[in-house]
Amino acid sequence: MLDQIDLHSPVPVYTQIEKQVQFAIASGKLKSEDRLPSVRELSERLGVNPNTVAKAYRDLQLMGWVSARRNMGIFVTKGCEERCRQDVRQRIVEQVCQVVAEAKAAGIDQQDVLSTAEESFAQ
Repeated sequence: MLDQIDLHSPVPVYTQIEKQVQFAIASGKLKSEDRLPSVRELSERLGVNPNTVAKAYRDLQLMGWVSARRNMGIFVTKGCEERCRQDVRQRIVEQVCQVVAEAKAAGIDQQDVLSTAEESFAQ
Protein backbone atom coordinates (compact mmCIF):
# COMPACT_ATOMS: atom_id res chain seq x y z
CA MET A 1 0.00 0.00 0.00
CA LEU A 2 1.09 3.56 -0.72
CA ASP A 3 3.74 2.50 -3.16
CA GLN A 4 2.01 2.78 -6.53
CA ILE A 5 2.39 6.45 -7.36
CA ASP A 6 2.63 7.41 -11.03
CA LEU A 7 4.83 10.49 -11.24
CA HIS A 8 3.88 10.92 -14.91
CA SER A 9 0.13 10.86 -14.32
CA PRO A 10 -1.90 14.04 -14.82
CA VAL A 11 -3.43 13.27 -11.40
CA PRO A 12 -1.46 15.13 -8.72
CA VAL A 13 0.68 12.91 -6.47
CA TYR A 14 -1.05 14.14 -3.31
CA THR A 15 -4.42 13.11 -4.81
CA GLN A 16 -3.02 9.68 -5.66
CA ILE A 17 -1.87 9.27 -2.06
CA GLU A 18 -5.27 10.37 -0.74
CA LYS A 19 -7.11 7.91 -2.97
CA GLN A 20 -4.83 5.03 -2.04
CA VAL A 21 -5.41 5.65 1.65
CA GLN A 22 -9.17 5.95 1.13
CA PHE A 23 -9.31 2.76 -0.93
CA ALA A 24 -7.18 0.93 1.65
CA ILE A 25 -9.58 1.97 4.41
CA ALA A 26 -12.65 1.10 2.32
CA SER A 27 -11.26 -2.33 1.41
CA GLY A 28 -10.18 -3.15 4.96
CA LYS A 29 -6.44 -3.13 4.25
CA LEU A 30 -6.19 -0.24 6.69
CA LYS A 31 -8.25 -0.50 9.86
CA SER A 32 -9.19 1.82 12.72
CA GLU A 33 -6.18 2.96 14.69
CA ASP A 34 -3.66 1.70 12.09
CA ARG A 35 -0.65 3.99 11.84
CA LEU A 36 0.31 5.45 8.47
CA PRO A 37 3.95 5.91 7.47
CA SER A 38 5.48 9.17 8.64
CA VAL A 39 5.65 12.03 6.16
CA ARG A 40 9.42 11.61 5.87
CA GLU A 41 9.24 7.83 5.48
CA LEU A 42 6.57 7.95 2.79
CA SER A 43 8.20 10.81 0.88
CA GLU A 44 11.49 8.91 0.77
CA ARG A 45 9.77 5.68 -0.27
CA LEU A 46 7.87 7.41 -3.09
CA GLY A 47 10.65 9.80 -4.08
CA VAL A 48 8.46 12.88 -3.66
CA ASN A 49 8.70 16.11 -1.72
CA PRO A 50 7.67 15.77 1.94
CA ASN A 51 5.29 18.73 1.46
CA THR A 52 3.34 16.62 -1.05
CA VAL A 53 2.80 13.86 1.51
CA ALA A 54 2.00 16.41 4.21
CA LYS A 55 -0.68 17.96 1.97
CA ALA A 56 -2.26 14.57 1.36
CA TYR A 57 -2.28 13.82 5.09
CA ARG A 58 -3.80 17.25 5.87
CA ASP A 59 -6.55 16.67 3.29
CA LEU A 60 -7.24 13.20 4.68
CA GLN A 61 -7.54 14.74 8.16
CA LEU A 62 -10.02 17.32 6.87
CA MET A 63 -12.05 14.50 5.28
CA GLY A 64 -12.04 12.69 8.61
CA TRP A 65 -10.25 9.53 7.45
CA VAL A 66 -7.10 10.02 9.54
CA SER A 67 -6.10 11.93 12.64
CA ALA A 68 -2.78 13.19 13.92
CA ARG A 69 -1.53 12.34 17.37
CA ARG A 70 1.15 14.64 18.70
CA ASN A 71 4.57 12.95 18.66
CA MET A 72 2.98 9.64 17.63
CA GLY A 73 2.03 10.01 13.97
CA ILE A 74 -0.97 9.76 11.70
CA PHE A 75 -3.61 7.12 12.40
CA VAL A 76 -6.78 5.89 10.70
CA THR A 77 -9.71 7.50 12.46
CA LYS A 78 -11.57 5.13 14.73
CA GLY A 79 -14.86 3.92 13.26
CA CYS A 80 -14.52 5.58 9.85
CA GLU A 81 -14.42 2.41 7.72
CA GLU A 82 -18.12 2.14 6.83
CA ARG A 83 -18.43 5.86 6.11
CA CYS A 84 -15.31 5.62 3.94
CA ARG A 85 -16.72 2.63 2.04
CA GLN A 86 -19.93 4.53 1.37
CA ASP A 87 -18.05 7.61 0.22
CA VAL A 88 -15.80 5.62 -2.14
CA ARG A 89 -18.79 3.67 -3.48
CA GLN A 90 -20.72 6.89 -4.14
CA ARG A 91 -17.80 8.41 -6.08
CA ILE A 92 -17.38 5.24 -8.14
CA VAL A 93 -21.11 5.08 -8.92
CA GLU A 94 -20.96 8.71 -10.08
CA GLN A 95 -18.02 7.89 -12.36
CA VAL A 96 -19.79 4.83 -13.78
CA CYS A 97 -22.90 6.92 -14.47
CA GLN A 98 -20.76 9.46 -16.31
CA VAL A 99 -19.12 6.72 -18.40
CA VAL A 100 -22.52 5.22 -19.26
CA ALA A 101 -23.87 8.64 -20.27
CA GLU A 102 -20.85 9.20 -22.51
CA ALA A 103 -21.20 5.73 -24.02
CA LYS A 104 -24.87 6.37 -24.79
CA ALA A 105 -24.06 9.75 -26.33
CA ALA A 106 -21.40 8.11 -28.49
CA GLY A 107 -23.81 5.37 -29.60
CA ILE A 108 -21.97 2.55 -27.85
CA ASP A 109 -24.41 -0.18 -26.89
CA GLN A 110 -24.95 -1.57 -23.43
CA GLN A 111 -23.39 -4.95 -24.18
CA ASP A 112 -20.12 -3.34 -25.30
CA VAL A 113 -19.94 -1.33 -22.07
CA LEU A 114 -20.75 -4.39 -19.94
CA SER A 115 -18.22 -6.62 -21.70
CA THR A 116 -15.54 -3.95 -21.32
CA ALA A 117 -16.32 -3.66 -17.61
CA GLU A 118 -16.16 -7.46 -17.22
CA GLU A 119 -12.80 -7.57 -19.01
CA SER A 120 -11.45 -4.82 -16.74
CA PHE A 121 -12.54 -6.71 -13.63
CA ALA A 122 -10.94 -9.93 -14.94
CA GLN A 123 -7.52 -8.25 -15.33
